[in-house]
This record gives sequence, structure tokens and C-alpha cells, in this order.
Amino acid sequence: MGAILYHGQPNGPSFSVLAALAESGLAIETRSIDLLAGERHTIPGLAEPLARDMGLEGEGPVLVADGEAMTDAVFLAQYFDEAAGGCGLQPADPYAHWEMMMWCRQLTERLAPAAACLGTLAHAQPALAALGGDAFAALAANIASEDLRARWQDLHDGAFDTAKLADSKAKVAQFAQRTEDRLADGRDWLMGDFSIADFETYGWMAGMRALEPEAFAGKPHLTAWFARIEARPATQAALAHATVADPSAAWAPGPEINRWG
Repeated sequence: MGAILYHGQPNGPSFSVLAALAESGLAIETRSIDLLAGERHTIPGLAEPLARDMGLEGEGPVLVADGEAMTDAVFLAQYFDEAAGGCGLQPADPYAHWEMMMWCRQLTERLAPAAACLGTLAHAQPALAALGGDAFAALAANIASEDLRARWQDLHDGAFDTAKLADSKAKVAQFAQRTEDRLADGRDWLMGDFSIADFETYGWMAGMRALEPEAFAGKPHLTAWFARIEARPATQAALAHATVADPSAAWAPGPEINRWG
């Protein structure tokens, strides 16, 4: 398969796509890039750069195949699963498959923007704010999407609405509780059988444990699920791509915060 997967540190969508790739067993080349340095926007050989920037998750991984940019970790995980002939990342039952996709959509629309907001403010904003005007302008000039470029600009400028910050904290807590409730019937994995939903949920929530510890306190089912995910060989393979001590603290601008709450 003539493709290259460009990814950031194994956190957020870069974690979930690296773990899905490891689960699939496909021999696809991986290349680590510095998302916060804007290296995703200088990937060579793309037929249409805007396609790279229109991904829902913001600064997520990019699979380049024959010059085409493929984005969004859920879709990439599906691609890997299907290219491998079915490696168990997607439920075979049609209803269970629909349920997994709905879970991932709600995660992308609610948890992911909230986690990215909190993660970038805590870990990325100081580094971007330190960039001089000319250096930041040179970085931003490579971003084809106006919406994504605006999210970078807001992060650089520290333009965070306190109401959005409070809402982000609430959404992290809500999704942690939702995950705890989902696991309360004794199941090991979110869909019963293991699926993309487990990697995707872990990717966005892992870094929130240090930032929003109260959201995870007193949730034994969620705690045990984290341990099961972390013991999985594909998770260990994904985390082995880290080039920093704590990849869960590596953040770059993520999904746009839903305007409708």
C-alpha cells in the first residue's frame, strides 16, 4: 500500500489513528511531525492542500495516498480496518455499527472540541504566544482553511471566551460520566466488543485526567477501562511513537467548538 501516515504525538486523534493502524497490522509508513510547529501544513506532494485542512478534528493525522490527503481519525481507522480485511475495529452487526458511529460523532462534536480547548490553553498557548509576529504569520500563511487559521490565531492571541472554557470543562465531565454509565453494566468495551470508539474516546480523554481530575474521580468502571486500553498491545505500539516524556500533554488546535452548545 503506497501511503504515508503523518501524525503528531500519540494523543488525541494521532493516538487513535496510530493505535488503529497497529491493531490492523498493515505495513503503512509513519512519519512523526510537529503539529504545533505547523508541519502538517507543509506536507509535500499533496494534490489539493485544502482537503487536508477541511478535516473535522483540526490538527489531526493525515494519510497521504497517491497525492490525496485523507483525514479524520475515525475514517482513517475504518480505512485501516477494511484494508486489512476486517481486523475487529468495526462491529459486524448493523445496529452496533451505527451505535459506534453515533458515539464517535458525538465525541467529535462535544468531547473533542472541549478537550482541545482545555489542552491547548494549558500546554500549547504559551509556546505559540512566544512566537514573534513574523514567525507566527509565516506559520499561519501555510494554513489553507480560513476557519482553521482563525483557531490558530485565537490560540496565539490568547483569545479564549471564559464561557467557552467553562462549557468545555462541563463537557469533559459529562462525557466522562457518560462513559462511566456506559460501562456500568460490566462490559469491557464501549460497544461490548472492542471497536474504534474505544481508541477514539481514550485519545481525547487521556490528557484530561491531569487537567480535570475531578471529572474522573469516583468512576471505577472508567478507571478500569483506562487500564484495559493501556494494557492493549496496539496502545503500547501507538505510545511508542512518542518523542516527548508526556504525549498526553501535546496539543495543537483541534475541532471547532460547536456554536450550538
